[in-house]
Amino acid sequence: MEQEVLEFDIGLGGGGSSGRDGDGDDDANIGLDVDEDMADSPAPLLLASNSGGGGFGNGSGEIYLPEGDLLDLEPYEGMEFESEEAAKAFYNSYARRVGFSTRVSSSRRSRRDGAIIQRQFVCAKEGFRNLNEKRTKDREIKRPRTITRVGCKASLSVKVQDSGKWVVSGFVREHNHELVPPDQVHCLRSHRQISGPAKTLIDTLQAAGMGPRRIMSALIKEYGGISKVGFTEVDCRNYMRNNRQRSLEGDIQLLLDYLRQMQVENPNFFFAVQGDEDQALTSNVFWADPKSRMNYTYFGDTVTFDTTYRSNRYRLPFAPFTGVNHHGQPVLFGCAFLINESEASFVWLFKTWLMAMSGRPPVSITTDHDAIIRSAIAQVFPETRHRFCKWHIFKKCQEKLSHVFLKHPTFEADFHKCVNLPESVEEFESCWLSLVDRYELRDHEWLQMMYNDRRHWIPVYLRDTFFAEMSITQRSDSMNSYFDGFVNASTNLNQFFKLYEKALESRNEKEVKADYDTMNTSPALKTPSPMEKQASELYTRKLFMRFQEELVGTLTFMASKSDDDDDIITYQVAKFGEDHKSYFVKFNVLAMKATCSCQMFEFSGLLCRHVLAVFRVTNVLTLPSHYILKRWTKNARSSVILEERSSDVYTNYLESHTVRYNTLRHEAFKLVDEGSKSLDACNLAIDALQQAAKRVGLATKNDGRTTLVNGRIKVGSARDESPANTLNHKMPCQPLSEDDMDKKIREVTNELEFASRKCEVYQSNLLSVLKDIEDHKLQLSIKVQNIKISMKDGL
Repeated sequence: MEQEVLEFDIGLGGGGSSGRDGDGDDDANIGLDVDEDMADSPAPLLLASNSGGGGFGNGSGEIYLPEGDLLDLEPYEGMEFESEEAAKAFYNSYARRVGFSTRVSSSRRSRRDGAIIQRQFVCAKEGFRNLNEKRTKDREIKRPRTITRVGCKASLSVKVQDSGKWVVSGFVREHNHELVPPDQVHCLRSHRQISGPAKTLIDTLQAAGMGPRRIMSALIKEYGGISKVGFTEVDCRNYMRNNRQRSLEGDIQLLLDYLRQMQVENPNFFFAVQGDEDQALTSNVFWADPKSRMNYTYFGDTVTFDTTYRSNRYRLPFAPFTGVNHHGQPVLFGCAFLINESEASFVWLFKTWLMAMSGRPPVSITTDHDAIIRSAIAQVFPETRHRFCKWHIFKKCQEKLSHVFLKHPTFEADFHKCVNLPESVEEFESCWLSLVDRYELRDHEWLQMMYNDRRHWIPVYLRDTFFAEMSITQRSDSMNSYFDGFVNASTNLNQFFKLYEKALESRNEKEVKADYDTMNTSPALKTPSPMEKQASELYTRKLFMRFQEELVGTLTFMASKSDDDDDIITYQVAKFGEDHKSYFVKFNVLAMKATCSCQMFEFSGLLCRHVLAVFRVTNVLTLPSHYILKRWTKNARSSVILEERSSDVYTNYLESHTVRYNTLRHEAFKLVDEGSKSLDACNLAIDALQQAAKRVGLATKNDGRTTLVNGRIKVGSARDESPANTLNHKMPCQPLSEDDMDKKIREVTNELEFASRKCEVYQSNLLSVLKDIEDHKLQLSIKVQNIKISMKDGL
């Protein structure tokens, strides 16, 4: 047969043998999702037919194959190609027709100039995996791949001629394994390709917030079958991930510029980048504004780390730290941008966040169910109780057990009851066994894994730890809710900054509104109980309503003494006629301490109706102080401290931003309330606000230098702050220079100002002490009454 030269117009993409002339075998999957049956091959070639010819090296990243009879040819020795890439593309198209995958095996280089002069293309099942490689024997393999190489000898060898053309020097047709049928050939590594139109459709659907699974369903419907799509869901997922990575690397500089500007405007603004500044574009970033750091000092007992936005559905790898304030509203403790999601990165993030929060770890933390996050938390917060978000687990359950949901409509309700309703560990264990047996799920791998982790998400195991939730069964309000309505699946980084600031502003407005409602309106009382009136004066509105619900609920419960062990009396508490469902309250009369088997106080910080029922029958008329958590009270943000050791404490107190903010807000609320009563009052209030704004502006221009004269703030320079007018020149008449006189006047003025401030603090704290004394007297009288009652019962 006469030697024939096949001229292919080829433009090779980046999926072939670049920098990888060996067999490319690997035992671990790092970064991208990879199918097991493609593990032994190089990255996929991107192929597309070219009916119009086209030129070589067009830079489009696609390979153009000939059409017609040439595609039906079988390789033979002596066949010539214009280039090595053309030979490889031809052999790959032949492999697609026959039903196997190809890869580059070996090459020879010229001793003269190092150029490749010979190539061998082989079946992907050629050779055997080397299990003793140095790069794998000394490290643990977390995701071992199945062995796919079986020693197949099928291959095509080509070498370059003096003319520059490449000629087939060897061809082995036979395989030692079964070939893949045509309807499965798209699963082979070297034949998986994402065409230009498919990429466009993926980009459009990803921008609309769709995940890889739904996008693949749309592509299968569009192309008329998975085999015609030409790639798998794994390829789609990797393409979307790479897209997002490239986009983030381009936009991350915007985030860094924004954070640097925030720090310039406020030195208390905290942000950190993992690693060196040079690596900032591919590293994790954390930041916390001053208000977030202040929030943590008051409400940092329980924290939620929300990683919802890491999912493919969202375009932002955004993870906020949140908590719950005294109104039950979510508050922010800082935010992170997660480019790298390794365990070391999460350890860095948690350590950095802890440093920004003054090194005080929370009592509890709630996260999504994630092994990497779990390990990092165990390292950084060894004493913190870690909980998995139950709501996310329920959503995952719908995915993992979808066949059970479809087959058994009652399963979802039974599953929720089994998780939420048991009152004891024994009751839960019995209920769980009954559930998995009824629905034949004992061997379900995911469900068994969740059972093994039950101490991290089943409520009955978590009730002894504070999570700031109003009930055992509710979903955490802080989980995935702080930025709800602002950040969504279509949000990109350019839009993020404005939406982030809007979310902060909106949350702040809601807290101010809740503060106003709490301070300026009184809730309706439902009982004549002194305890209810006391709670209405201490708790915020939302927390009082929740407490009132428990207090009113005591009317349906009976408490009877079941055991008396000297100081501690045990009461059995149950609804009328429901003795089979009882709660047990242990009450120490002398210490005025009670614990209930439901553990609601330990979990939420509010007393349950069972303890309140015991208080009712033992004539405890008011709440003991140790059952009033400051974090739920109107004064949760108050930070008054009585200290006599140094003047710095008083100065810091009076100059504290939080105290100034709360004082101004309280006075502003009073002015708004009075000013809204009539038109004249409104005009006067507006005029007063405008005058105050001018004086505040003047103070700001004078660098905030102020002095306290006769209980009023006077703005001016340091020399204007002289108290000469206040002292009426009643200084001793002795010869002093002008500088000495000014110095003496300033010293006396400072002493007067300090004394005035000290008196104000003493006055404030004295009132508080007097109130505590009255409360203590009341408690003593109640104890005396209780002792008298106990003595009568004993007689």
